[in-house]
Amino acid sequence: MASKPTDITLAITPETRVDVINVSERVKKENEAFFDTYEKSAFASHHTTAGYFEQSFANRLKNNPEALEAYLGSFKKLFPPNADYRHDQMDLRDELSDEQKLVEPKNADSHLTYIGSGLENCVTYLNSHKSPVYFIDLDGTNGPEHRNRKTTVIGYNSESVVSRQQMVIRMSKHPIDSINLWDEKVGILAQLEERIRELGIGKGRIDLSLSPDERNTGLTVNEYETLLMRHDLPEVLKNPVRFMAQRGVNMLRDPGAIKEKAKDYMKYDLVHVVNEFIDSMGLSESLIERIIDKFFQVPASRFLRMKRGVSLIVSDNDTGNGRIVSGTYQSPILVQWRKTETQTRSVNATFTRFE
Repeated sequence: MASKPTDITLAITPETRVDVINVSERVKKENEAFFDTYEKSAFASHHTTAGYFEQSFANRLKNNPEALEAYLGSFKKLFPPNADYRHDQMDLRDELSDEQKLVEPKNADSHLTYIGSGLENCVTYLNSHKSPVYFIDLDGTNGPEHRNRKTTVIGYNSESVVSRQQMVIRMSKHPIDSINLWDEKVGILAQLEERIRELGIGKGRIDLSLSPDERNTGLTVNEYETLLMRHDLPEVLKNPVRFMAQRGVNMLRDPGAIKEKAKDYMKYDLVHVVNEFIDSMGLSESLIERIIDKFFQVPASRFLRMKRGVSLIVSDNDTGNGRIVSGTYQSPILVQWRKTETQTRSVNATFTRFE
């Protein structure tokens, strides 16, 4: 008899701020036969600065933690800590109490690295590949304190699509815009959870994807904090090297030189970043010219690995009532870098049941 889908929720304590943690080993300690019992596993992070890479991408990096760290290092240099991110200026964070401002981590760089590098909140792996699965934390410590993390893994053998629906999202008139799909005014979360109940999904997945004709837009799952989404991310979309260039230049003293200085610093730093990546991967040195040329010839929206779809897992935790598994600060976010004539975007929701 086929085994019913099972989920495991793990508590993780990162050792360093950027930590690559083998979750599959932790799962085996909880249930030694887990990966032999199930053909597939869905992995979900409960956090906005920690997640997973798709299996195909991890395989291209040979599931090598050092290669994964080197890849992330290029984005950590693009978004260095302690640049002038609005998100990290605690005096501007009106949603925080005075006490919270004292302990809130300055982690805009981790959020931007998460979004830009293509980390995902939810991925599905084929267990037959027997490859390790890494939970990647970009903000695992806050000063001397190690943060507490959670991830949920669902093992299952087959899946079936049980429903599809299209949702229209109204955008503002601004060319660069971001919409929190969990905002009550948007109403998407309530629609999805009502549909889960109607379909009786205990364990499964919801895939949110942009309609094929949508352009200049992407989806991510992250913290919808106003200063991060309304200021820092738009700054990156306008000028992806802005924060990197600040490492050696006082921009405010010479505003007219920002663009050229940014480009000069990028030429210098990107060479070193890519060299480090090539050394760790053992790739051809000719790759560096292609990467640099590509970076300067395409907009930030294409350099950043912004997705056209995100996934959310559903679990009943053996209570019989399926709910979307989501961390406290996680929200699906629709980002556009060029406005549409209709000021709307179409997002498709696909409901899948695990069996």
